[in-house]
Order: sequence, then structure tokens, then C-alpha cells
Amino acid sequence: MGDVTSLARSAQEAPEDLRRALIRLGLLQPDARVPFVPLTGGVSSDIWRVDLPTGPVCIKRALSRLKVAAEWNAPVERNAFEADYFRVAGAAAPGSVPTLFGQDEESGSLVMAFLDPAGHPVWKAELHAGRADPVFAAMVADRLVRIHAATADDPMIAARFPTDAIFHAIRLEPYLLATARAHPDRADVLQAVAAETAATRRVLVHGDVSPKNILVGPDGPVILDAECAWYGDPAFDLAFCLNHLLLKCLWTPAAASGFLACFDTLATLYLGGVAWEAPAELERRAARLLPGLLLARVDGKSPVEYLTAEADRDRVRGVARVLLGAPVGRLGAVRAAWSDMLTREGWTL
Repeated sequence: MGDVTSLARSAQEAPEDLRRALIRLGLLQPDARVPFVPLTGGVSSDIWRVDLPTGPVCIKRALSRLKVAAEWNAPVERNAFEADYFRVAGAAAPGSVPTLFGQDEESGSLVMAFLDPAGHPVWKAELHAGRADPVFAAMVADRLVRIHAATADDPMIAARFPTDAIFHAIRLEPYLLATARAHPDRADVLQAVAAETAATRRVLVHGDVSPKNILVGPDGPVILDAECAWYGDPAFDLAFCLNHLLLKCLWTPAAASGFLACFDTLATLYLGGVAWEAPAELERRAARLLPGLLLARVDGKSPVEYLTAEADRDRVRGVARVLLGAPVGRLGAVRAAWSDMLTREGWTL
């Protein structure tokens, strides 16, 4: 939900509650004054770079009202679960998340390492530039499946993430259920997909595995922004990421074949690492989710900002609505429907 690498132009007066949070966490002396530089890119949090005497960090505070056109509220206690996700995921797949320095309950903020954009470009920007690398997509699949495998069917991890209400508020309702209201003739299937997702509790889910939340680090992907952390359905993380790879075809058409190659690699390698349940069952759930997520990114509460042409939004609606009307059980079938649409529209794949 937030891009912690994009610097705004100038430092601002330190928000007093966040300065006190740094003091409580032992990261700042009470009489010290340090610059706070706002970072841009997120809709759900305020994020700053703070240059401490020990080096730069990011401090992030969750917002109760998200910065989108539609009314979208979310519990601010999600910040504590984001911090806990970083702890668990960092142990399961070292290097896959930023280093966490602390979480302050009083201010609803967390402090993590600042990763210099010069060495950690955002995957979304790389994709927009046409740099669609299946090798990197394979690394994303590897880190994601390692986090899922390490937390699968673990009641102790499940007990640390009692976040059903948060996940409903910031994922199921604004994506699937809001989209169901916009497409009443597909409401039954969208509501059924939401209900199945909510009822499936197998692994620790990130909930926002989007290219804007993944940095291309020198040692592999670094996954940011775990505000949606939830013990639930791993198919959501898989489908959420694959959805963005399809949509990028409309944003950067010249790289469409590369995005589809990334889709194939990520899906294949992820499913090849699934051992906690039958991979075909997880794939079935992901294949049902994916059309709903496609449609949500044009008609839900959080439409992607780069699909500005109505013709592109109609392309998404056309594929998604057909697949929702006749659900498929394989991700390859979703990919085939998407590539068929691109071919009909004149894309060279």
C-alpha cells in the first residue's frame, strides 16, 4: 500500500507523536531534533524518512481513512500486525522483508530500515519500463512460498494474527464485495469467492503482494507493506500478484509477452513448492479469485491508477466477466483467456 522508496522534495517539521514514538523505542534522544522527509506513493499510511544519528529509517503510521476517492475506512491496529508479519516472514525467508526496528502501539507506527532506491528499485517501475524478468518473478515465487510453507497449519502463528475483521475491511469488502455491488449479475459468484477465501485458514498471508510493494534488491525481492497480514488463504497472495502481471500488459503493451512469461514462471514455481495441501486445490481457489481481482481493479474501491482509457477498462471487464460466469480451475485457463483477448486486440505476443 505504500512505496517507502519515493522521496518527497523537502523535510518537514517532525510530527510530535512520531518523534515521541522514536524516543520510546530508544531510537532517538529526547532533546534531539532530526528531519522528517515525507515519502509518497501510499494510500493507507503516512510514511517518513528520518535521518537518525545511526542512519536513515522509515517510520510509518496507519491511517483510519484511506486516501482514495471512495469512502474506505480501516482499523489502525493493523500496524501492529504488519510489524509482526515482518518478524515472522523475516525468520521464514531471511532478506524477504525490511529489517524492523520497533513498533509503537501508542502512536500506531512502526520503524523499519530505509532502503535506498538506488539499490532497491520498485518492481512496478521496472515492469512499467518493460523490464519483465522471469528470473526475478521466480525469486518472488520462492520467497512467497517459503513464507507460506513455514507458517502452514501452525496454530501458534494463527493465534498471532486474529485479523479477520481487518482483512475483510481492507481486502474482501473493497475488492470483491464492492465489485459485486457494481456487477449485480456476477454478485453471487463474487460473494461466494469472498466467502470461500474468508473461510480458508492455512498460512500467514501478506494480502498485498503487488509489484508496487516489492523492491528489486541486490539479494532478491524485498516485500513491503504488510498491513493486510492475515492467517488465511495462500491463494489470495498468489492471485493478487498474478493479477498485476496481467494488468501490466495494458500499461506497457510492448512488454506484454514478458509479463505473461513472468506470470507463467511465478505460478509454476509457486505451485511446485506447495506441500501443505494439494497444489491443484490451491490453484483452483486462485483461478476463481483472479477474475474477481481483475474486475475489482477497474470497478472496486481501489482501481489501478494507470488504466485511464475506458477501452482498457472494458477489456478487463470483458475477460473477467466471462470467467466469473464460467469459472475455471486452472491458472493457465485464466492466462489463456487474457492472452486470447490481447491477440484479438492486436497485441503481438
